[in-house]
Amino acid sequence: MSATSQPLPYRSKIFGYQQCHNQSVMKLLLNLQHLYPMDKNGPMSDRCSRETEQMEYFLYQTFGFRNIPEEYIVQGVKSFQLQQYPYQMRSDTVIHFPSKSSNSFRMSLNEIRKWQDSYRVYADKSVRGISKETLHKALQGKSEDGVDAFRMKFVVRISTCPILMEFDAKIISRQLSEDWPHRIKLVSVTGIDFAGRKHDIGDIQYYITNWQKVFHLDPETGLPFIYNGRDFTPVKNGPAAKLDEERLRDSLVRMVRLRLLACDMEGVQIVVETGIGLGVFSGKQIGIDQKVRQFSAQAIRKVLEEDGRTYTNIRAIVLALPIFNRSKSGATVFDVFDVFENEFHRSNYNGPIPVLIADQDMHRLTVAIARHGFTVSELNPADSHGVFGEYWQNRGPAVEEKLALTTVGLLVQHHLINPEVSNKENYHLLDIGGSTVSVPSVEVRTVSKEDRHATKCCHNQ
Repeated sequence: MSATSQPLPYRSKIFGYQQCHNQSVMKLLLNLQHLYPMDKNGPMSDRCSRETEQMEYFLYQTFGFRNIPEEYIVQGVKSFQLQQYPYQMRSDTVIHFPSKSSNSFRMSLNEIRKWQDSYRVYADKSVRGISKETLHKALQGKSEDGVDAFRMKFVVRISTCPILMEFDAKIISRQLSEDWPHRIKLVSVTGIDFAGRKHDIGDIQYYITNWQKVFHLDPETGLPFIYNGRDFTPVKNGPAAKLDEERLRDSLVRMVRLRLLACDMEGVQIVVETGIGLGVFSGKQIGIDQKVRQFSAQAIRKVLEEDGRTYTNIRAIVLALPIFNRSKSGATVFDVFDVFENEFHRSNYNGPIPVLIADQDMHRLTVAIARHGFTVSELNPADSHGVFGEYWQNRGPAVEEKLALTTVGLLVQHHLINPEVSNKENYHLLDIGGSTVSVPSVEVRTVSKEDRHATKCCHNQ
């Protein structure tokens, strides 16, 4: 049952409101149920070419941005440089996004520097091999396939990061006197990747017990073949993947515990989360996506019930889970929203922190929360390469890339722009309890031109 009887403009549900005695928080959650609905078919639902060009031109006009020909940070991710960096410019310079106009988002260089200085990294020190040195390497985009990538799911990057426009692609007009942007923090975290990709082979080997039967293998190494330089391919009509459920549950709980602890340490009062690894990375092609979503919902609920009373600052959780899936008849099909709603409902959630689940744009929720005077965090489902925004210039972005186009994230969390990303003094190793996490020992082999005919034959069997 919702905490309000008023008609709602979109699906939403509040859990745990009976245990919440903070009236300002409850008033906020009720207000969040009545925002303008998300524009799911707007410009940000497509390839975002205009928005990409807008960000590129803004960076060029303001900082002298240019790509470096034939140079890449990681495969498919263009490298770039600036003619002048924020720390080299006058602090009283006023910058307009996307350009100087009456409705632009105004910010000063002094503000940008403060946002850059807020950059922090928190990592689970019980994960074998995590150190300030390995973090530094990963955050330069130099993480290697397998073990390095595997560790990144136990790393949280957080900084102040204002939102420039919501997912309707309309610029948020802002005057320098407005302080709400200073209350928004971006939390960049990596999910578990079951899509079957070379960089994240560790996830396949660590969590799937029968991976040798699920994917086409290289007969020489016994490891999955890599097609198109990146992807593993499931055996046609092969078996469904079998999960090591204990490992998966433990990792998901650790991941939630780490990022909520980091948010609490950073003074966040309202945590806005969205699905991490619950779309293309959830393993639909190998038959495990629904179970992965269920375990993810269980992990958040479990941590809130077990740790909720230990938080100093966190007052509420908001799960932004837009409903996109539709059947051919137009009827809604079972979605991530339903999975989380069912988990909190069936378990009779009794945590001390209220939870709002909403079919809404996470930017819209986050901006509204900040305007209400609360310090709020927003989740960025990042890639295991550790490079902020990853493929943001590739015209076809996922959520991470869209966040690069709609926030100041490139200025504050990209290692080529903010020197604080490379400052080891900003890295903190936390003890979140539990036993040491082992990491998979893996190697991969890319399919050569000579192998391709043979692998195609195998694929057709």
